[in-house]
Amino acid sequence: MDTLLKVDSLSGGYAKEMVIKDVSFQIEKGDFLGIIGPNGSGKSTLLRLMSRVLTLQKGNIILEDKDITRMNLKEFCRKVAFVPQDTLINFSFSVEEIVQMGRIPHLKRLQFETRHDFLITQNALSLTDTLYLKEKEIDTLSAGERQRVIIAKALAQEPALLFLDEPTSHLDIGHQIQILDLLKKMNRQNNLTIAMVLHDLNLASEYCNRIILLNEGRIFKEGSPKEVLTYQNIETVYKTVVVVNKNPMSSKPYVVLISGDNICPRD
Repeated sequence: MDTLLKVDSLSGGYAKEMVIKDVSFQIEKGDFLGIIGPNGSGKSTLLRLMSRVLTLQKGNIILEDKDITRMNLKEFCRKVAFVPQDTLINFSFSVEEIVQMGRIPHLKRLQFETRHDFLITQNALSLTDTLYLKEKEIDTLSAGERQRVIIAKALAQEPALLFLDEPTSHLDIGHQIQILDLLKKMNRQNNLTIAMVLHDLNLASEYCNRIILLNEGRIFKEGSPKEVLTYQNIETVYKTVVVVNKNPMSSKPYVVLISGDNICPRD
């Protein structure tokens, strides 16, 4: 596989706080990468550094042989879309207007949307099951509906690489599976490369072909779900006892949490 994004000796964070510390890895074209780890491990910070929301303090991020810090922002946004965990929109735009904003990187200065842009917008709304909401104002939606609209906006950008920070955190179980099934379909059929932060280890196991497990701002383990989601790795990083079984449908690792009342000593 060809390398799409290369992270080399990356460090960064907020003001004087160094959250990510000397992290290196690659995202290959066609990857569905999951980024997991306990609270405070640096998952969201890593995503914000790769998406240029935060400024790098050390190291390099190379996108298709170009340093992202030297790319024109519009050029970067034609290749990379970012769906944050929480999205605050201060104006009462309609859902359709929000999703159309995903087309801005593809438009020239002062250029209006074409029929092609409107068709892409409608398709993104349909894919995320938000077409019926298109005339509603964004600030009247539930958190879950708003999240699906922001994902639709990202898809309307037609990126080569999509970053998502906890995309299922505000969704019920039905819409969690719907969104992740959609992303997997886009990954397979459209060769959309995805890097996604997830808290749910079992969702990461089922949908991701590669996983990065972060701990205290560093990569603790990287590899396939089978290589990363062992009880030894999870117990070391998350400080909790688990059993890792095999999902009978997919044969992927399935993590079972064990309550304190049921803990037996390991052999």
